[in-house]
Amino acid sequence: MRVYLRALGCKLNQSEVESWARRLAAAGCEIVESSANADLCILNTCTVTHVASRKSRQMVRRCARGNPQAPIVVTGCFAEIHPGQAARLPGVSLVLGTADKERLVDNVAERLGFPVLSPRPEQHASIACLHTRAFVKIQDGCNNACTYCIVRVARGRQRSRPMRAILDEILARQSEGYQEIVLSGVHIGAYGRERDETLPDLVRKILQHTRFSRLRLSSIEPWDLAPDLLRLWENRRLCRHLHLPLQSGCDATLKRMNRRYTTAQFSELVRNARAAIPDLAVTTDVIVGFPGEDKQEFAASADFVASMDFARIHVFPFSARPGTEAAAMPQQIAPPTKKQRGKRMAGIARQSSEAFRRRFLGRMMDVLWESGKADQWSGLTDNYIRVAVTHTEPLRNRILPARLLELTTYGVRGELASSRTTAEQADGPVNSI
Repeated sequence: MRVYLRALGCKLNQSEVESWARRLAAAGCEIVESSANADLCILNTCTVTHVASRKSRQMVRRCARGNPQAPIVVTGCFAEIHPGQAARLPGVSLVLGTADKERLVDNVAERLGFPVLSPRPEQHASIACLHTRAFVKIQDGCNNACTYCIVRVARGRQRSRPMRAILDEILARQSEGYQEIVLSGVHIGAYGRERDETLPDLVRKILQHTRFSRLRLSSIEPWDLAPDLLRLWENRRLCRHLHLPLQSGCDATLKRMNRRYTTAQFSELVRNARAAIPDLAVTTDVIVGFPGEDKQEFAASADFVASMDFARIHVFPFSARPGTEAAAMPQQIAPPTKKQRGKRMAGIARQSSEAFRRRFLGRMMDVLWESGKADQWSGLTDNYIRVAVTHTEPLRNRILPARLLELTTYGVRGELASSRTTAEQADGPVNSI
């Protein structure tokens, strides 16, 4: 059976799709790159904003148009929050909410009658590397109560995967040749709290028992940047990149959002992180047009964001999600005003990103090369700078140094160095588990 899988939205959705792909491949299915060639389509959706919901619906409709004969399975946050809408979309045969995700492959086999078998020892249990970076889910759900967030409703309460299971998965990805592991979740800083474990405990175990080149953390809440976590960056395999969602640079807005910090506290946490991790890239999310955000509050937010020297800023206009406290708040901001503020914040984001990348021009930096077309290759430094080079030989899934020469719209144009990177040469001892 040929199966097409697609994720929309967060890295956690991507990690889930990769896990299902391996489970299906182990059962003898063929994972295909186009829905037109599939016997079954599985779509992992998002509903974090109204735009994400619209894109989820569009993704389903594209699959149905491209292959009317293939049943479509819709899962993810859109399916959890809007199951009726999902079921009415063309081609949809099955809608699976959050509770059904853990057994998605089995649920599909049982409910649709597809011949998906149990994994067999003689069947190679992996598939070719979907990416050069493997997204590994370490936890799901969130116990916070941010007033704008629908994800905590869709995903449920905090729950962590067993450390042993995470290590086994990472070792499997290592054997497949992945160079970088990205730890993913809704609130990864809460990892293990229900059984007196911590994220630093997990990171130490991973660094101790594996030998892949890079470990990256996905989005982490600012208040989780404890000193014992920051100390772990003494190990150079940890990527010098932290995504810390700010959401607003105004204290009054942050209070209405029910965020657990002030701008002064956020600034102090970032200063501590940059002191502990040289050349750190700090990226963030910012919402504009939150209910009650008047001109003064937006101006304060814009000024604070501009002062923080972020490496990248994702700007979102506030999207009222039914079922959240913020959706019912007074003083909702008109769409034209949100659009105008989004443009101004996006301008700050461009300037901030350019200034960060400019600091590294002339530097030699290791790059994990991810994709290429003809002789054009693109990859990421550990501190999340997108580098492009011209090179005639295959570079995919190799870590090789490049000199950063000039800014491009979203990254840097570089020149590949001739020598191999230290990371590629290293093959140090690893402790057995």
